[in-house]
Amino acid sequence: MAWFKRTQKGIQTATEDKKDVPKGLWYKSPTGKIVDAEQLEKNFYVSPEDGYHVRIGSKEYFEILFDGKKFTELDKSITSKDPLKFEDKKKYVDRLKEAQDKTNLKDAVRTAVGKSCGNDLVIACMDFSFIGGSMGSVVGEKIARAADYSLKHKIPFMIISKSGGARMMEAALSLMQLAKTSAKLAQLADAGIPYISLCTDPTTGGTTASFAMLGDINIAEPGALIGFAGPRIVRDTTGKELPEGFQTAEFLKEHGFLDFITPRHELKQRINLYLNLILNRPLMN
Repeated sequence: MAWFKRTQKGIQTATEDKKDVPKGLWYKSPTGKIVDAEQLEKNFYVSPEDGYHVRIGSKEYFEILFDGKKFTELDKSITSKDPLKFEDKKKYVDRLKEAQDKTNLKDAVRTAVGKSCGNDLVIACMDFSFIGGSMGSVVGEKIARAADYSLKHKIPFMIISKSGGARMMEAALSLMQLAKTSAKLAQLADAGIPYISLCTDPTTGGTTASFAMLGDINIAEPGALIGFAGPRIVRDTTGKELPEGFQTAEFLKEHGFLDFITPRHELKQRINLYLNLILNRPLMN
């Protein structure tokens, strides 16, 4: 049959005339569901087929949480140095430059202030695309400065965690950020300024050991991986099989580490409801 074999030989198409399917038209979730990319964006980057929450970055979270997608970015020009002159397969300075060029970000966190449901809110949001959302000196400094801004202007503070942990290229300097950020959050607590922690997929390592679990209210997205060490390391260290769903948001909520889990499309309303209640503000209709 002719449509099973080529009837004419030597047919060639010029390279500039070849048709390619544009990238990004479809998204395949881990469960195998195929979703139209435009539909996915309209659904807050949550698969309508299975509820899977696709990893997103600070740009998308700011658009979801700030009214009219309007906000003022804080300390946006801060970049990491290389005080240890670290080098493994690549020099640390080269890794930084590569990550900056690839992501168009300065580092693994962005901080901003804007209106959310009509009220001021400061948000620090981590970006996993920048060296795995690793926490170095810049991440700690920007979170500390954002907390200072909240303290000075008496504005609620929110951190959206998405991280593989402390940045090994900065060694002990990255570990110091755990104490630094925790101290700033303690100052907010003393001043009675609310702090909300949102754990997204994944929230691991030093972030979990510090600011991610220090919220006045700790919340998470459905299915998010949250823990200090990864499941494989915990299994190898303890020599025991782990419970089903270990280190998922649902497991942590069941064991008292989280206050609630909220789907992304309800996030803005839920955090503002909490803030209205704790600050004795009029409730939204």
